[in-house]
Amino acid sequence: MYLEKLKHIKAFIFDVDGVLTNGDITVTGEGDQIRHFNVKDGYAINHAIKSGFYIATISGGHSRGVLSRLNGLGVKDVFMGISHKLEVYERVVADMQLNPEEILYMGDDIPDLDVMKKVGLPTCPADACEEVKAVAAYISPIMGGKGCVRDVIEKVLKIQDKWMKENATSF
Repeated sequence: MYLEKLKHIKAFIFDVDGVLTNGDITVTGEGDQIRHFNVKDGYAINHAIKSGFYIATISGGHSRGVLSRLNGLGVKDVFMGISHKLEVYERVVADMQLNPEEILYMGDDIPDLDVMKKVGLPTCPADACEEVKAVAAYISPIMGGKGCVRDVIEKVLKIQDKWMKENATSF
C-alpha cells in the first residue's frame, strides 16, 4: 500500500506541464510561453525543501518563466527540454545518492512512464492519461496544476511528522 511507502520518501521529482501546471500554455506575440502554477503547490514545495527534502523537475518543455518560478521556490534542479526523462532521472539518483524507494515521482503522460516504473512511489494527478494511471501507486483526486503536488507533499510530510513545524509559517 502506498501509505507505507510515504514513510521512506526523501525526494520528490515532478513533471511540469500537466502536473505543476494544468497543461494549458498561452503563447504571447513574442513567442514566450506562459504557464499557470498553483500557489498552494508552491508553498508545499518550499516547505518540503526547508524540511530537508530534495525536489527536482524534469520537463520536455522549456520556459524562462518556469525556471524563474521554480528557482524562486528553492528548486535548484530544474531540467527542461528533456526528451528522455529516464536518463536525467538516473543521473539524479546517482548524483544525489538516492535509493529509488526514497523517490516519489508525479507524472501525467506517456513520457513519464519510464521514470514512474523505476521509482519507489509513482503518482499522478486525477486527469493523467490512462496509461499513467495504470502504473501509479497513488492517483491524487486533484487535477494537474490545481494542487495535486501539494496533495502528495502534504501526505509525505504529515506521515513523517514534518508538516506544520517551526518553519511552516514562513516562506
